[in-house]
Amino acid sequence: MRIDIDSFQLLQVLVEEGSFAKAAERLHKAQSAISYQIKKLEQHLGVSLFSREGYRAELTAEGKVIMAEGQKLLQHMANIEHLAQRFSQGWEPKLELVIDGALPMEPILSALKRMAELNLPTKIQLKVEFLTGVQYRFEQDKADIMLVKDYLAGPSYHQQALPEITCMLVAAPSHPLAQMQQIRLDQMQQYVELTIQDSAPEPSYQDEMQFHGEKVFYLSGFSMKKSALLMGLGYGWMPDFVIPNEIAAGTLQKIDFIGGNLSRFIPQLVSNLERPLGKAGQLFTEIIMDEFEKMQHLSAELG
Repeated sequence: MRIDIDSFQLLQVLVEEGSFAKAAERLHKAQSAISYQIKKLEQHLGVSLFSREGYRAELTAEGKVIMAEGQKLLQHMANIEHLAQRFSQGWEPKLELVIDGALPMEPILSALKRMAELNLPTKIQLKVEFLTGVQYRFEQDKADIMLVKDYLAGPSYHQQALPEITCMLVAAPSHPLAQMQQIRLDQMQQYVELTIQDSAPEPSYQDEMQFHGEKVFYLSGFSMKKSALLMGLGYGWMPDFVIPNEIAAGTLQKIDFIGGNLSRFIPQLVSNLERPLGKAGQLFTEIIMDEFEKMQHLSAELG
């Protein structure tokens, strides 16, 4: 007997359903046929895969190890089928994007509008995350593209630089820090710092821009953070594209911190070469790069 993909698919169904009867019902086969196939597989491997003592179909210790290897094979087969489907159809059925909330949404939404106007068969899914949550979601969901501020590079990652983003260290005029000059770090740490919550389940990234005082409020996005800044709750970094009106009107102002009140970063558009982009992914990459270049040129003209 040769072990094939069907054998591991059967094992997977048995584990998911928990009984031979339910597995047979799901597969539209006789229960005796299911039992016979598993018995033949066990005889071929020379190990017992399932315990026959209880009511449920539970894997033995050996069965769990073999099933774990089988699941890797099933995943590899799914990846091959996914790639074949993409290449045979031309347009991939779905394009998954993960966006860092620290990036401007206007060029991203403009790119999505242009994609929608082309009436493509590809379904586009966009998720917004923060800090290490961006890369976590990109890998966890096996997404196609991430637009990210910071990430851990890998040999299979392909990145393209987006235009530079400037952040300002700001507070409301009524805040004590806004009325001080040449502020030291220890003075900053006496007040509430407003920052963005890392959206990863187990954050491992230490934001180098934080001031690490005892009073830190973690917020779920820049809209909430801007509201908190405007009411004088604390101070913090904000992307300049989020607060141009507030800076112009004076409702928010830069803090005179001796370490500087401007910070810049170059975001990246990243894909994974192990998950090659289809036609829609390649097209979106071209369009989004174009939209960010337009934003950069417009900013240069206005600035």
